[in-house]
Amino acid sequence: MTTDQIILFALFTAVFAFLLWGRFRYDLVAFSALMIGVVLGVVPVKDAFSGFGHPATIVVALVLVVSAGLVRSGAVFLITRTLVDASRGLGSHIALMGGIGAVLSAFMNNVAALALLMPVDIQTAHKAGRAAGLTLMPLSFATILGGMATLIGTPPNIIIASIRAEAVGTPFAMFDFAPVGGVAAIAGLAFVALVGWRLIPDRGAQVAGAEAVAQYIAELTVPQESPHIGKRLAELDETAEKTDVAILGLIRDGKRRYGRAANAILQAGDTLVMEAVPEALDEFRAALNLDFSDTRRQEVVTAAGEGLEVIEVVVPESARITGRTAQGLGLAWRQSAVLMGISRQGRRITKQVRKTEVEPGDILLLLCPRDRGPDVTDWLGCLPLAERGLNVTANDKVWLAIGLFAAAVLAASVGLLYLPIALGLVVVAYVLTRILPIAEIYDHIEWPVVVLLGSMIPLGAALENAGGTQLIAGSLISLTQGLPAWAILTVLMVVTMTLSDVLNNTATTIVAAPVGIQMARTLEVSPDPFLMAVAVAASSAFLTPIGHKNNTLILGPGGYRFGDYWRIGLPLEVLIVAVSIPAILIFWPM
Repeated sequence: MTTDQIILFALFTAVFAFLLWGRFRYDLVAFSALMIGVVLGVVPVKDAFSGFGHPATIVVALVLVVSAGLVRSGAVFLITRTLVDASRGLGSHIALMGGIGAVLSAFMNNVAALALLMPVDIQTAHKAGRAAGLTLMPLSFATILGGMATLIGTPPNIIIASIRAEAVGTPFAMFDFAPVGGVAAIAGLAFVALVGWRLIPDRGAQVAGAEAVAQYIAELTVPQESPHIGKRLAELDETAEKTDVAILGLIRDGKRRYGRAANAILQAGDTLVMEAVPEALDEFRAALNLDFSDTRRQEVVTAAGEGLEVIEVVVPESARITGRTAQGLGLAWRQSAVLMGISRQGRRITKQVRKTEVEPGDILLLLCPRDRGPDVTDWLGCLPLAERGLNVTANDKVWLAIGLFAAAVLAASVGLLYLPIALGLVVVAYVLTRILPIAEIYDHIEWPVVVLLGSMIPLGAALENAGGTQLIAGSLISLTQGLPAWAILTVLMVVTMTLSDVLNNTATTIVAAPVGIQMARTLEVSPDPFLMAVAVAASSAFLTPIGHKNNTLILGPGGYRFGDYWRIGLPLEVLIVAVSIPAILIFWPM
């Protein structure tokens, strides 16, 4: 081995040792290794930061922003209400979400499939009171597995098809990957849903404190021309139950109806009185297209056009609003804000929220124009609660958000647009249509993940340029001489999987596919089984968060550590090899 190869192999060994140890943050470890590589001369200075502009890094960042836009538009709530039941058992939920993700990723880019379903999974975990980390990794793995079944499902399959065209004269067709990739995907999904999720560490602290979130007595108004006009109030109970909202009663013409008024026929301008946490209140409002307040106040608070935000404040004895009502204080016309709800330490509130005298110790839920929260809080003389990232769903733009995302995925799938460009255009469109406020864009990017990916890509490229991957390929050919066909394919798959866990799957395919063709020529057999082995193995990057963009995407939102992936990923990779080898020998005989 050359000096550069020795240094690079030593760097990769040290990086993975530190990452598995978990004492230091993964972005610090990766960036330190990159800097050492530059200082030692194995990574060219001009390429030191090339990873931060690499398409893989850009896609990860853009997908997180697009996912936030889908959440803010209400698209995630729509999918959650339609397909997902938070009361469903964990294994059943993983099987359902994994099946949907696998089917979607077979016909669209698997990164885009995860981008669509990841916020749905997070929202369901929140509603079920469990850590999102228990389900995000199985979902990521399911979208990777589904992509193996078709030509367009994952980049390695496209590369393999083009390499076959050069070697044999014709590329693989759309569903040529289905017999082997489909078998691997089905076996992998069954493992993930039945066994795999049980191997993921349950860090319950991720949902700790959920019980402490204030329950508010709040009001929402039935707008003019609402489809719910003429229904009985009790007919909204199903939606209320799904969104964890308790409907307490009805206010009409400024007067509270007797009891719960479950049989009252809804009219325009009626106000629903309910108890809920802020997130549930917003989901319920978006589901039924209700207004925050009466028409006049709704127009006042939305006039600025820069978007809305929800804030929570505590009322001290010295506050301007203490002993007064929001209506009497002129909160709507003075500060363009609406009092949405009051939390009063378990005591009941019988009047309209805006006509209720505020007491010291009350927690107020306020709706105001974006970035006006601090001014409104100061004017009221209240104290802000810790920021919890409460957002207002722009439910009138749900189909616009879904349409923009679907158009981008379709354009990328048929080759009209490069995926990073398509996702970038979606982000621009989300900002221009005010689905996602421009001030929030960078808040949704997991910067440690970006640093990890941006640091490891130049190191991987340096290993390839230094001849490290060719060294591995040459050793592989020597090692497999004289072995039976199944053993040769097994070795090829294991080595390709190992490379894919270190490099990205595209680079691994480019390196491993020619090796497979050379092995076929040496044995004087068809190259197809070897190319299929490389295709499946290159996509089977389940041991680390850097082998596949989907694994990198869930690293931050799932609260995972670097060493969490191999717990479920190692037995999954063993299973993929075990079922793929017989399938290859049956469907693509030598």
